This record gives sequence, structure tokens and C-alpha cells, in this order.
Amino acid sequence: MPAARYSSRPLPVDSPERRRLPPLLRRAWYGLNQAFRRRIRHTGATPDQFTALRSLLEGDPKGMSQGELTKAMSSDPNTIASLLQRMDEAGWIERKPHESDRRAYRIRLKPTGQRKFEELREIAITLQSEILAVLPEARREEFLTQLGTVADACRDAAENSPGRQK
Repeated sequence: MPAARYSSRPLPVDSPERRRLPPLLRRAWYGLNQAFRRRIRHTGATPDQFTALRSLLEGDPKGMSQGELTKAMSSDPNTIASLLQRMDEAGWIERKPHESDRRAYRIRLKPTGQRKFEELREIAITLQSEILAVLPEARREEFLTQLGTVADACRDAAENSPGRQK
């Protein structure tokens, strides 16, 4: 057995004998993403498109700029630009000139995008319910609240890191 098990000192945060945040978050995200991707394959949509549809539906009723959507999805501008192009080609969104920023557009869902969201939403709700069922019902909301706190801390760490491009 490793000597660390016999020591009274706490294990380092990155010790192989501890649960570590990065691999746990990656494994959780990857598993969820793959499960959702497989369940919605027949719809012609992707998990990122679902997230964009949801963000647009829940965002400003006048529409969101690409920058606002990028932030809401915790993504990068190039990924969002490509995603919006595909969603536009599918007829799910519309782009209207922004009223106060000549360089920006307001992006909103078309009725076809709203219908696609509702189709995907049912699948997402079922998957989330199945996954959260591993926790006692009384602890699910607390878990999601704590996960949200960790997600916010991760975003803040990225935004406040040296070398961040603005």
C-alpha cells in the first residue's frame, strides 16, 4: 500500500487516491453528452443545438446577440457561429439587425425552432430524471445547487485566468 495511507497528513488534492474534480466533471459531462446525443440522433439535432434552442427560448424575448448566446452556453464565438449557421440552415432561428449595435444581430427562434426544442426537451427531461434517480430525491436540488456553484467557480476561474483573450 502507498505510504500516503499511513500518514496523518491530508492527501494532496491531486492524489490518485482521492476523487478529483477535473476527471469527475469530464466523465459526467461526456457520459451525459453521449447519452443525449444517442437519444436525439433521430431528430437531426445535437446536444449543443438543444442548449442553444433552450438558451434562446429562455433569454431575452427580443432575441440574443451571438455574444450573449456564447456566454449563456459557456462556449467560444467560433463554435457558436458555426452552430448558428447550421441552425439557420435548418430553419430554426432568425437573425434580425440589432437596434443599437450595427455589428450585431438579434437571434430568435422561429416556430420550427420552438417545435424542435419541445421535441428535444421531452427526451432531455427523461434523461435527467433517470440520471438524478441515483440520488435520494431529497438531495437532488441540493446537488444541482452545489453543482451550479462549482460551475460558476469554474467559469470565474476561466474568466480571471492570465492569458485570457478578450
